Amino acid sequence: MAEADIAIVRIAPESSFKNKAYDALKEAILKMDIYSTPEPVMLDERALSERLGVSRTPIREAIAMLEQDGFVKTVPRRGIMVVRRTKSEIVDMIRAWAALESMAARLITTTARKKDITALRDFFKDFSKDRLPEDHVEEYSRANIAFHQALISLSESPVLVDLTNDLLLHVRGYRQLTIGRKDRTATSLPEHLGIIEALEARDTELAEKRARDHTLGLAAYVEAHGQELFT
Repeated sequence: MAEADIAIVRIAPESSFKNKAYDALKEAILKMDIYSTPEPVMLDERALSERLGVSRTPIREAIAMLEQDGFVKTVPRRGIMVVRRTKSEIVDMIRAWAALESMAARLITTTARKKDITALRDFFKDFSKDRLPEDHVEEYSRANIAFHQALISLSESPVLVDLTNDLLLHVRGYRQLTIGRKDRTATSLPEHLGIIEALEARDTELAEKRARDHTLGLAAYVEAHGQELFT
């Protein structure tokens, strides 16, 4: 079992309530890469209590809330396990993200400022035919995730942001897991740049289609190769 190394901020004593603990733990879980290993990712109640600087009671209450939300599962005699989704669930989540991101692209073409759209190119400025993404996979993976989150943010739709936040942990994990595959990396950068070009041209239909097709490509890849990703 892999014990999680999560980036959490100590809670001040005056704000030591279950909701504060819940918010801190949820934020930390959303930043984790739970698909980087086939081993279960476990959380330790005592360690969480010490890291957050609160008693174990609000931790237990926060864990119960996270379990109700589907982020963790308490396993008898083993502890608290961060929930990972099955391949079919992941494919369904990625398809949902494709729908949400394509709507974000549509909104961007009608509302976003030109300079903000152009700034999307900055995510990929360090990559070219002379510096291929496949030769710098970890760096490109970070740029890839940041780009997709930026698309949602640039839509300026709080609803889209909230909806994708619930999918982010799992979709991001599989983006990171697949981006190192040569057949995915080779097409990724041209597709990203194609999305940006359509956004810059304010071509609403094309931007929507390219954003949707790009993410549906990930769904198709996971559906076809999901069992191989941990081998």
